[in-house]
Amino acid sequence: MKTIGIIAALDEEISAILSELQVASVKKIVNVDFHMGSLYGNNVVAVRCGIGKVNAAACAQVLIDLYAVDLIINIGVAGAIHKDLEVCDVVISSAFAYHDFDATAFGYARGAVPGMGFTDFEADSELVEMVIKASREVAKDAKIYVGKISSGDQFVASRELKKFIWDNFHAMCAEMEGAAIAHVCYLNKMPFVAIRSISDKADDFANETYKKFLATAIKNTTDIAKKVAETIS
Repeated sequence: MKTIGIIAALDEEISAILSELQVASVKKIVNVDFHMGSLYGNNVVAVRCGIGKVNAAACAQVLIDLYAVDLIINIGVAGAIHKDLEVCDVVISSAFAYHDFDATAFGYARGAVPGMGFTDFEADSELVEMVIKASREVAKDAKIYVGKISSGDQFVASRELKKFIWDNFHAMCAEMEGAAIAHVCYLNKMPFVAIRSISDKADDFANETYKKFLATAIKNTTDIAKKVAETIS
């Protein structure tokens, strides 16, 4: 039996997990509720971390330190950066990078964290393959992609920023938490993967598109995460 940590930024993103979780305990830590229980025969700790990198990183470290999870799955929505992505397509993380981290004045590449020696935090390859398989089973109407995802403390809603992210990182999509979770998992040698469903095109109309397609996009990621929890042993 594994203990799986599931992190989402929004209540809407975690609610479908909580609705099926047989909750044994709820503890408020770092000012958010950690729900521990059983799902498909595995222990699951699910948390709505809130928006942004610091919130996400804090919750990831709590899952590792206090709940001794065996792996972390980050679910949620993202804005499309790659030109082929459409709303409700699914992107599985091969790696994460910060698009708003800039130490270039000290000779580092854009997005590189000093002392790391690289820009990309890679996802666990076995988890990626597991999520690919689950995606094909439960998200049959969505196109499934595997690629890099970028994170920053900003909602990407302009063609200029979208172009910057593609030109510098070749990220498939952009969101606001995953790289911080991937960073924490790297430091702790914790297997990690993220599942993102496209809610908008990260362009000048992103705010309207996001509101329209949020619920549909969320369903893809939660269905996939539940299938992964069901198949992990």
